[in-house]
Formats: sequence, structure tokens, C-alpha cells
Amino acid sequence: MAWNSRVDHVAPFRVMHLLEMAQAREAAGHDVIHLEVGEPDFATPAPIVAAGQQALAEGKTRYTPAAGLASLREAIAGHYAEHFNATVDPARILVTPGASGALLLASQLLVECGDRVLMADPNYPCNRHFMALAGAEIDTVPVGRDSGWQLTAPLIERHWQAKTRLAMLASPSNPTGHTLDAEALTKVIDTVAAKGGDVIVDEIYQGLNYDDAPLSATSLSDDAFVVNSFSKYFGMTGWRLGWLVAPEQAVEPLTRLAQNVFLAAPTPSQHAALAAFTPECRDILETRRATLKQRRQVLLDGLAELGLAPDLPPQGAFYLWLDISRYSRDSQAFCERLLVEENVAITPGIDFAVQGGEHHVRIAFTNDVARLQEAVVRIARFVSRL
Repeated sequence: MAWNSRVDHVAPFRVMHLLEMAQAREAAGHDVIHLEVGEPDFATPAPIVAAGQQALAEGKTRYTPAAGLASLREAIAGHYAEHFNATVDPARILVTPGASGALLLASQLLVECGDRVLMADPNYPCNRHFMALAGAEIDTVPVGRDSGWQLTAPLIERHWQAKTRLAMLASPSNPTGHTLDAEALTKVIDTVAAKGGDVIVDEIYQGLNYDDAPLSATSLSDDAFVVNSFSKYFGMTGWRLGWLVAPEQAVEPLTRLAQNVFLAAPTPSQHAALAAFTPECRDILETRRATLKQRRQVLLDGLAELGLAPDLPPQGAFYLWLDISRYSRDSQAFCERLLVEENVAITPGIDFAVQGGEHHVRIAFTNDVARLQEAVVRIARFVSRL
């Protein structure tokens, strides 16, 4: 059997192997602490669930327009106006099946075979894979403390090539949790524009900011492609709903792509998401953000005693990116041993980093404080044996 050779560029997501191992250990009676998957232990907020149930009860299960419910696109535009002082025409917003649907549309529109795409290293692996499936060559740029763990304008200047078409950013980022401030993001957008390229800004973890107010590229430029999701801040992972804000001239071809690729995002999910922007829901979400901030500090304090705390604490998302080089240079083996010996599940860095992933791991603070404290005790016991 023959298949598209581009599929060979899609590496397995190793965290899923760790998750399967963890679930098998749980089934065998072990007490596993899950810090591997990017999904907090919170349920979808009750107002959203109620709105979804009402939509189902009222038979709102037919297709919506390809770009999404007009009322939801207007609500998203209102969200940008209220919280980011950004004027976004609802016509520029396409509602998609998860942020993955938005990334699929953007990748198919913006790159073709032979184009080059710049991304930070480490980065969320699916971003690389979407672009590779579209035929692009991926240039991963190693980032670290000096650049704030982000792809900056000077790095773009240094690595841009004749065939570079696109720069892709994430703020807050996965796996490091670091952000770009307004000045740095503006410089990136201006630098890429001067080179005739485009920018995609992944804002999937927007709202989960702990030190500074959240920022959106929509308040800085009408030309950036901005990806967001209802999964992380809004707690709707399984509802599979995201959106893409696109420049005005890109809306028509993106809509044609959406019509052919997925027809429309899930209708009950769209009706449910309308409740995400209510004051009642906002209060719940902000309480959860405060809880995540507390959890972040618990892990930072505990890991600092082991020499594992990151040199630059994350400003957002719900991850810590840890350098384990003092203990191991094989992050896959480190994570598997930690799971088998101490029943703590974390993610190997090779999932995210082309360079340096073998001596990094990602920990998600997606469990309650007591469980995080217990995880630190177990990790300490584990590394004491290495």
C-alpha cells in the first residue's frame, strides 16, 4: 500500500504513549498522578453545559454556515473589543472544529510545496505537522532564556530565507508557557510584513496569564492570522470548537476551504459557546485562572528545591518546561521510569523540541494542589536514585 510521503514527516505524539502506559497502570490498581496531558481537571463551566443542553433540546443540530453562527462570531468580536480594545469585524472570524480546524485552514491557504516556515523550537508539534502536510519545509529556531523562549524579530531577521513564506508564533506558548509583550509582537509583525510574508499567532492559551494582562495580536494588526480555541481558558476541550481571525481579503478563500474540508463546526457546541462570554461564566473562568496560578507556584517552589525549576517562570498556559540534564539526557526514558517507579506521568521534551528535547520534560499543572505536592515528593524520591 502506498500513501502520501508527507505523512512520513508526521511524528507520533509520544505523550499519548505515556498516557496509555499511565492508564494501564491505573487499571492495574496503581495511584497515578496525571501531569502529562494539556487538559485541566475542571469540568466545562455549568452555564456552557446548560446552553448546550438547551440547544439540543430545541433541536439546534442542523448545519450552520461554514464560517459559523453569526451570533457567535459577533460574540467573539465583542470579546476582543471588551478585553483587548480591538476592533474586529465579525466577518473576519471563522468558527472551526477546534483550533486544529483553524490551523488546517491557515496552513492550506498560506503555504505550498517548497515554501519555508519559521517556528520557535520548542513548539507544539502539530504546528510543524500541519505545515509539513501542506508541503512546507519547517525551519525550527532554537529559543531560550535570552529570547524569552519566543521567536523574536532579531531571530526572524537572522533565519529568514528567500523561500520563507510564514512565521508562526504562540503566546502563551506550549510547552514553555512564555509570552510576547506588545512591543515584541509588534516588531515581529512589522519585520515579517517588510519581508512580504505572513504571521500566524497561536493564542490558544490566551486568558491563562498570571503576571500580566492577556494580549491579542488583533489589537496590533489587521493582517495577522490569529488562532484561538474554546478548549483551554473556556474549558471546552471535548466540544471541539475554535476560531480563526483572518485579514479581510483572506476570508472568502478560507470560507471556500471550510465548506469543502469540514462544512461547519459542531452546531450544539457553537450554541453552547455563546454562554462562555456571559458575566456568570467569566467569574467561573477567572476563579479557575487564580487556581492555576496557585498551582504554578506550588510546583515552582517544590521543584526549585530539586534544582528543576525553570530559569524563567512561565507567564501563562499551564505548563512548566524543565531542564533535566543534571539527571538524564533521555527524556523518554526519564518519563517512562518516573511513571513505572513512582506513578507520576509527565511528557518527554522530544515531543516538542527538535533540539534539546532529550534533556527537557513538560509538566502540566492540571491537578489539585495536594496532588501536585505529592507529585513533587515522588519526583524527589525518583531523582534521588539517579
